[in-house]
Amino acid sequence: MSKRRDVFMAIADPTRREIINMLAHRSLNLNAIADHFDTSRPTISQHVKFLQDCGLIIIHKQGRERYCEAKFDQLTEVSGWAKQATKIWMNRFQSLEKFLTGLNQKRS
Repeated sequence: MSKRRDVFMAIADPTRREIINMLAHRSLNLNAIADHFDTSRPTISQHVKFLQDCGLIIIHKQGRERYCEAKFDQLTEVSGWAKQATKIWMNRFQSLEKFLTGLNQKRS
């Protein structure tokens, strides 16, 4: 059974979020990414592979180097979810505010 990897799992990890942030500014080779962290290169390669599997980065070869480039189309799923969650919570807060206002008016 293979694990389903999605964009939410990708951004759940702080190391992967940092890699995404780094690649948002420019494309980098794997060594440049790994040099930024105090962990092993194989560990960073696993994170990069995870991000690639989720469609957040693409890897292309230039000579002997492999460069990672951000591909943030998949993040629209996250922003859509965040907008929906924000709308739900704003409605709940507005309902709470109305309720509390009603309580205060009854006390007066």
